[in-house]
Amino acid sequence: MSSGIDSLCERLTSYLAPEQVAEVRRAYLFSEQAHSGQFRRNGDPYVTHPLAVAHILCDMHMDHQSLMAAMLHDVIEDTGVSKDTLSSEFGSEVASLVDGVTKLTQVHFNSKAEAQAENFRKMILAMTQDVRVIVVKLADRLHNMRTLDVLTPEKRKRVARETLEIYAPIALRLGMNDIRLEFEELGFEAIWPMRAERIRHAVLAARGHRKEMVLSLEAALGERLGNEGLKARVSGREKHLYSIYQKMREKQRSFSEIMDVYGFRVIVDNVDACYRALGIVHNLYKPIPGKFKDYIAIPKTNGYQSLHTVLKGPRGVPIEVQIRSEAMEAMASNGIAAHWLYKSDSFTNTSQTRAREWMKSLLELQRNAGDSMEFIENVKIDLFPDEVYIFTPKGRIMTLPRGSTPVDFAYAVHSDIGDTCVAARVDNRLAPLSLPLTTGQTVEIVTAPGARPNPGWLDFVVTGRARAKIRHYLKDQQEGESRDLGRRLLEKALSGLGSRLDAIPEKRRRKILNELGMREQDELLESIGLGNQVPQIVARRLVPEDELPAVRKPLFRRSSEGIAIRGTEGLVVSYARCCRPLPGDDIMGYLSAGRGVVIHRHKCRNIASETRTNPDKCLPLRWSDKVDREFQSELRIALANQRGLLAEIAREVTDSDANIEHINVEEKGSHHGVMQLGLLVKDRIHLARIIKRIRVLTGVDKVTRVRA
Repeated sequence: MSSGIDSLCERLTSYLAPEQVAEVRRAYLFSEQAHSGQFRRNGDPYVTHPLAVAHILCDMHMDHQSLMAAMLHDVIEDTGVSKDTLSSEFGSEVASLVDGVTKLTQVHFNSKAEAQAENFRKMILAMTQDVRVIVVKLADRLHNMRTLDVLTPEKRKRVARETLEIYAPIALRLGMNDIRLEFEELGFEAIWPMRAERIRHAVLAARGHRKEMVLSLEAALGERLGNEGLKARVSGREKHLYSIYQKMREKQRSFSEIMDVYGFRVIVDNVDACYRALGIVHNLYKPIPGKFKDYIAIPKTNGYQSLHTVLKGPRGVPIEVQIRSEAMEAMASNGIAAHWLYKSDSFTNTSQTRAREWMKSLLELQRNAGDSMEFIENVKIDLFPDEVYIFTPKGRIMTLPRGSTPVDFAYAVHSDIGDTCVAARVDNRLAPLSLPLTTGQTVEIVTAPGARPNPGWLDFVVTGRARAKIRHYLKDQQEGESRDLGRRLLEKALSGLGSRLDAIPEKRRRKILNELGMREQDELLESIGLGNQVPQIVARRLVPEDELPAVRKPLFRRSSEGIAIRGTEGLVVSYARCCRPLPGDDIMGYLSAGRGVVIHRHKCRNIASETRTNPDKCLPLRWSDKVDREFQSELRIALANQRGLLAEIAREVTDSDANIEHINVEEKGSHHGVMQLGLLVKDRIHLARIIKRIRVLTGVDKVTRVRA
């Protein structure tokens, strides 16, 4: 293999110092020895793989430490060489790069998916410390994708799907477009070989018909730019197979419709020349309204800059034109790697800065994620490339994924604004928090000091940051609420045994926690509040039989003596949909695992059944004297099919200071119907007052409260 390393070192001398090339060679020799006796599936010595990865990095002019890491990137995982050994041989930076790319092999995971997610999280965190980790990993993945044929069909598709879902979007996010395109082409061919082959044949067949038109348009654009004294390179853009396939599938277009559009790239010297070229091509062919995008003034999040326009060419054919400078072209192809390839401050200021901002956001996602599976889900959301550009009231531009809402915008501005968001003004008009935003809108967030995130926001937020922040808050809130509720439930159960939590000796409490596999008392209280532990059973374990009073207090008391429900317990107390209890009703609670306490009306058939089968999980409850919130209730109204009656019922509800949640009317014959009316009311008396007002209306036959 000496010819392989000699060839690489010869290439490296064009941009690296001799002593750095020598270090790369030394790393190769170490890797060759470490992988001695190991072979790839195709029979080649294993060291051919790290050497090929180094060649890919050489194309990007990456620094010698990245190349050394490429040579050594599998030694920790596959040969038993430790990170400490690498550090002493090649320095801590190279060792850290190798460790960042290395999978976790010593840790046991419950599933393949969990192992992949945790390995991905480890790599991303290493990347936030040194971006070269992901560049080495992308080069490693690229060579693996180029040699997929030796794998079994099942593994080939798994690796290709992971590449399309994770690594191609990461390459796009870092502006490394050339690598991203190759990932997509190779992944497409591996997952859908027959579709790729059919599209390839169709493209080759169409190329012959298109050739004359492409040459004609290319010459016309070049000639006009030259006549105006503008130095420019004009070239036709090839359509990639995966891109064609995606457009056919997502936009429901035929192959001929996609191939009817001709793409060209115009490369000029500087930014001023870009806008001059735009004016020239708009004078040559008419622009199609609404198809112009200025990514120079407002770059994409990965630093990509270009002018995009669509023109109506000869015989009405659409022409897509991208206009950019030489520096922008290098950035569009190589992204963050352009920093090493061109050693220019301009690349540092664009790709490096934006990459650092993105990595900072990844660290925040990591801190807020509950586990590696949630983290990878949030990163996947964050990697979607389609963007909208939204203005703050002060004119600052925020870049968000397509489909983002005012809540996403609020969290993008600042976490505190997202947490306390209550309303939004879009272009000076009040708008729903779930409204999808479009480019150019100005958004102002209205906040309130006491406001908190709503669990319902998770149904419509798009960004990983917003989703992670909301989940993190709700998790913390649920933990606090479940601890409080758990303490109240346990104290109530202990009082029935003539004891209290503070009176239980520390040694006994610690013994019970150990038996339950818990470390802290708060963990036990939280588990009780979430319904995972039954307070009466825990109480019996905490109070031994010989310490019970002579006359044992009954464990279940009358409802009037139960735990008081205030209506503000939050996520760990919910109200049964079967019977919809209201303040004033006799109530009973049921401990549901993971949900906390579910409150039923005392006479509900469901709670009666649970009392017989799971008596320990049923709790006596009562309403607090001060309940300040609204509760869902439902009425069934038998009525005549009479014009205006629906409006009268709605008016009576509104005049009674209640809110209508939903109305559903079902006809029962030609003259009568039944209305299901969902309401938000304060208590049983409030509902009774509404029922009384509706009953007296002409045309209303009967009003009943829906019960289980």
